Amino acid sequence: ELKRLFEHATTFGSLIQVPEGLAQKLPALKQLSEATSQDLFVSEALKRLGPLVQQAELLAAQYDAAVANPPYMGGSGMNALVKKFTKDQFPDAKNDLFACFIERGYAFARDVGFNAMVTMHSWMFLSSFEAMRMRVLRSKTIATMAHLGPRAFGSISGEVVQTTAFVVKNCPLSGYRPVFFRLLAGDEAQKRHSLVSGDNRFCTTDQNELQKVPGGRIAYWVSSEFISLFSVTDSVGRRAVKGLDTGGDIDRFLRRWYEPSAAKVSCLSPGGDYWFPLAKGGTFRRWYGNNEFVINYEGQGRDLKSNKANLRSQDRYFEPGLTWTVISVSGFAVRFMPPGFLFDQAGSAIHKEERDEFELEELLASLNSTVTSAVSKMLSPTISFTTGDIREFPIQRQSRAGAVGRKLIETCKHDWDAYESSWDFQSLPLLTTSSEPTPTLESSYTAWIDSNRDTIAEMKRLEEENNRLFIDAYGLADELTPDVPIEQITLTVNPAYRYGGKLTEEEQWTRFRQDTMEELVSYAIGCMMGRYSLDAPGLILADTRSTQPEHISAYVEKVGKPMEDLKFQPDGDGILPVLDDEWFEDDVTVRVAEFLKVVWGSESLTENLRFLEDGLGKPLRKYLLTDFWKSHLQSYKKRPIYWLVQSPKKGFQVLIYLQRYTKDSFNMVLNDYLREYLRKLRNREETLRVQLRSMESGTASVQKELQNTENRIHELEEWEREVIHPLAQHQIEIDLDDGVKVNYPKFYPALAKIAGL
Repeated sequence: ELKRLFEHATTFGSLIQVPEGLAQKLPALKQLSEATSQDLFVSEALKRLGPLVQQAELLAAQYDAAVANPPYMGGSGMNALVKKFTKDQFPDAKNDLFACFIERGYAFARDVGFNAMVTMHSWMFLSSFEAMRMRVLRSKTIATMAHLGPRAFGSISGEVVQTTAFVVKNCPLSGYRPVFFRLLAGDEAQKRHSLVSGDNRFCTTDQNELQKVPGGRIAYWVSSEFISLFSVTDSVGRRAVKGLDTGGDIDRFLRRWYEPSAAKVSCLSPGGDYWFPLAKGGTFRRWYGNNEFVINYEGQGRDLKSNKANLRSQDRYFEPGLTWTVISVSGFAVRFMPPGFLFDQAGSAIHKEERDEFELEELLASLNSTVTSAVSKMLSPTISFTTGDIREFPIQRQSRAGAVGRKLIETCKHDWDAYESSWDFQSLPLLTTSSEPTPTLESSYTAWIDSNRDTIAEMKRLEEENNRLFIDAYGLADELTPDVPIEQITLTVNPAYRYGGKLTEEEQWTRFRQDTMEELVSYAIGCMMGRYSLDAPGLILADTRSTQPEHISAYVEKVGKPMEDLKFQPDGDGILPVLDDEWFEDDVTVRVAEFLKVVWGSESLTENLRFLEDGLGKPLRKYLLTDFWKSHLQSYKKRPIYWLVQSPKKGFQVLIYLQRYTKDSFNMVLNDYLREYLRKLRNREETLRVQLRSMESGTASVQKELQNTENRIHELEEWEREVIHPLAQHQIEIDLDDGVKVNYPKFYPALAKIAGL
């Protein structure tokens, strides 16, 4: 029996517990191990028995204190042997080794001894440790705890490792009020100083009160009045449902909404029956937004089902509801989910139940209030907000909150739709904000900023009104304030939220101006490509066709005007040269200037170009040559819709609009642009040679330009021969449904590399 106990000693270590029956026999075994025998075999056996007995004695003994910093390992990291052992020996703590060691510590400690450890803090809050917590609260006594949170150790950065250090007495003490220190802010040195100084000390709550918190979560910092909310109010309950799981191979089923053909996307086309909007979490944002993905749900999810996807809550798909981000380091935030959406496990959903008294807007207002924010810190203080956790959140009817919620949704939706990231984007607000008779780009931008400041202020007012409604409804005026920090007003037009960090307000608005100018350039290029138009709102061309003339015909039909009547005409072939000079009529820099002239007039063109370049921080042509592509990749999350054809040394660059690509596109790049550019370079080379022969002085600069031209010609001739000409011959066809990740690499090395694609 002793030998079997230690068969896997190097794996289980001090988690091994000596059964009581065996422990009683240890003195006799010890005496036997000290015996001698003339039989060499028996003598060797007795010799080997001694260390096992000593080991068993140490593990069977009980101590005044068990002290440890145990290892962390979740279930996914355990091998089959460890999984079975933890399940059998520590069923309430099996989800992580550190929790098993906490349980083992109680067995090491005498009945009136102490178990003192520093561990991850997840055992205090996660539902998977509920039974373990409840046993602590009922049969042990938390003597003291320093809740350290993130960055407690200088060698471990980030928010994931969040720790707590505690001492638990191994017996219950009636009426005991544990001493807690809440030290979540700061780094290791600051936490150490705060602990020594006795900062943020909580010692007024009887341990028995903590049992009233749902799931027995160790929410030591809240008052008895706050805890009582859970017994007198409704909760989210079964309204919250977990979303689908694709069953792996997520790239097969998921796309950014702008990747597939618009005709197949339900939110872009009435007949779209292949790709459907998917709520999938996203960044911290309240009220509305983060609508970025579509999923292949053709035939009620036929392909998903063949992939053994788990289509949880399928009966609730396409219903209006609310959604939140399940994993978030920034806190809990809920958004309105319009009709027509599916939702996955990263962005689960809340729906009204049959005969539900709550309006969705009222429910949303309750869940985005400062009261629920405080609750979330109590029930889900980790970075995870599971469906089980959310079901326990209290909710309260508040008739006026529904109207406030509707206004907040409307304001946030207007903000979301002001950017190309929205499928409901209509036009760039910067173009129409100014009320001056003859506006300039600067006056339009000033008006846009003024409008944004008003929107931010109104949003803040509405959110604080909403907070007051629920603070009053819950009777928590002495505990909470309605104030909302400016950085938590989750509007894209709010630089404090958008950039955060340690930038000053002036630096935030400077960066906002730069981004706005980049967005202006992006929209202008969108108008050149035919994606957008100054003559009609929303998306115009967003699906492939066989030939470029078909694209132009579709554009004219969608806009409803003949080409000659358009304010700003789209490019004929959806290919824009991005070069160091005006080598082509459709040179992208020239066309951006033309766009400014159309929108703000030719009289102020020089002034508008200056303002644009001041905002960009460099000349327009240089920005387009070096920075536009990086900005586009960031805006479109490494799934670009304008593809950069780029030679190895960047001597030649053109943009191709993905959704106007045809099998002849690279033939046009080859014949209409690359070869034409080479012809012009050779002419320039000859001109420079003639100029050089006729010059007596000042030849250095001409010689340098000639050398650069010759080098560029050599580079492009080789690139044409080895890359572009073969691509043009292959006439590659693509299926937009395959997405950028599949289609883009088909054209390497003709295209600029995208890291991580």
